[in-house]
Amino acid sequence: KGIPRFYDINGFLTRPDIFQLVIDVFVKRYENANIDSIAGFDARGFVIGAPLALALKKPFFMLRKPGKQPNAITSGSYSVEYGTRGGMSIPRGHPLNKEDPDKLSTVVKSGDRVLLVDDLCATGGALAAGV
Repeated sequence: KGIPRFYDINGFLTRPDIFQLVIDVFVKRYENANIDSIAGFDARGFVIGAPLALALKKPFFMLRKPGKQPNAITSGSYSVEYGTRGGMSIPRGHPLNKEDPDKLSTVVKSGDRVLLVDDLCATGGALAAGV
């Protein structure tokens, strides 16, 4: 139970040169991956995902906990090592497509390849909810 060794991202956030290097490494890794957009998990995924999206010139959106984002679509709950969480939410997008009776997200469309970004994947629960 727990994570045997965990390095927090705060260390490189205080060093712009290192932070830039981290983003550059991710850009190199994903520049030819044919992704359509980037999603960052609440909240540290925002810190890495947004600058990565800018560098790759891809749309960015936030995956947030239920109730933290207006006009959102929320997944089912998921398990973590210490219990259960209430799912993840993505923005529905604006404007909604009038021809879409189910009012699905315009941020992510069927067949899109989305890069999911977070600072840590412990049990995979949040990652599974994001998918």
